Amino acid sequence: MARLRPGEKGRVTQIDETRPAMKRLMDLGITRGATIEVIRAAPLGDPIEVRLRGFMLTLRRAEAEHITVDG
Repeated sequence: MARLRPGEKGRVTQIDETRPAMKRLMDLGITRGATIEVIRAAPLGDPIEVRLRGFMLTLRRAEAEHITVDG
C-alpha cells in the first residue's frame, strides 16, 4: 500500500499478520477486500492518511508496507 499516491485507491489483497501491530489494524477495518484511498502523505512520506470504510485513518509508512493492495 505504501506505493499508492494521494488520490489513488486500492483493494487490500494481503496483510502481513505476523506482526503484532497488524492485529490492531485489522481490528480497525483493514481486512482483505477493503478499499483504501490515500488522501495525503506528509512531505517526507510518513505518515500517510487514508480513507477506509467511511472514516479517516493515519498510518505510518512502516505499517503501510505490510499491507498489499491491488489497484
